[in-house]
Amino acid sequence: METLTNTTLDGLKLLSRGKVRDVYETSDPDQLLFVASDRISAYDVILNNGIPGKGAILTQMSLFWFEKLKDVIPNHFITANVEDMPAEIQLHAEKIKGRSMLVRRAKVIPIEAITRGYITGSAWAEYKTKGTMHNIQLPEGLKESEKLPQPVFTPSTKAEAGQHDENIHPDTARNLVGVAVYDRVSSAAVELYARAAEYALAQGVIIADTKFEFGLVPCQQHDYAIMIDGHPMEVILVDEVLTPDSSRFWPASDYKEGITPPSYDKQYLRDWMRSAGFVKGLEKGPDGQGWTIPPDVLEGTKVRYEEALQRLLGNVNTSV
Repeated sequence: METLTNTTLDGLKLLSRGKVRDVYETSDPDQLLFVASDRISAYDVILNNGIPGKGAILTQMSLFWFEKLKDVIPNHFITANVEDMPAEIQLHAEKIKGRSMLVRRAKVIPIEAITRGYITGSAWAEYKTKGTMHNIQLPEGLKESEKLPQPVFTPSTKAEAGQHDENIHPDTARNLVGVAVYDRVSSAAVELYARAAEYALAQGVIIADTKFEFGLVPCQQHDYAIMIDGHPMEVILVDEVLTPDSSRFWPASDYKEGITPPSYDKQYLRDWMRSAGFVKGLEKGPDGQGWTIPPDVLEGTKVRYEEALQRLLGNVNTSV
């Protein structure tokens, strides 16, 4: 399978190239084209080589969750059928089919809406040293990977490309985006997580934590409006949703407290980077040439992403 790490779509203006997605403007100023590449990042570092087929997996999973959770909060998704997209996009159908979405253009809210059901990762590292999670005081005696009494909204900053997101206290996030936006984002994130976690557990998968992103669009229904600079705006779900890039997926059959369970996400890749010597400050690699995934780790990562797709979606048809 060909690995697509960058796209060039003649006739379309590239608006941004993120860690995974290439975002293009379209002939409609209110719509954008999202193309999910096969790039992969860990610790905010984009690795030199990608995971074959990864962009298609992320797209398929996001389509599933957008549909399943659309009653919780509106989202930016319009269509994944290239045939239904503007004519200038259809010219590139062969390259982008299966890994692209036409979406509503939104003003991205500048926080990462992390929601945790279990204590692991950076939250566990903080708890071990300070007894807190995003500076939220937690009970003593928690074990690694222990289930929290209820899902907790634990935001982080949304860093520019090449910079590191930083975990912040909810009060800091509230001050950053405003009370009304914060309340809508935090309540939606917790409900999205809870609904998804319930579904996933029935499929034998624990969603330990996940990261959502939200944006603002003009609001026509004033019951849902948040006034921003005198304009009625609405919070919607954007970017990707509940994928192995944005979530920790654990097999329920292997779960136990006190360890880091095996996973169907990029924790496997993170572990390899650590074992290869990665620390903050070595983002460009030990030789300054970046980080290249060896064949066995690349294949292991690919298999885990495919397993997540199969476990969570099975034979679900996500065509739109």
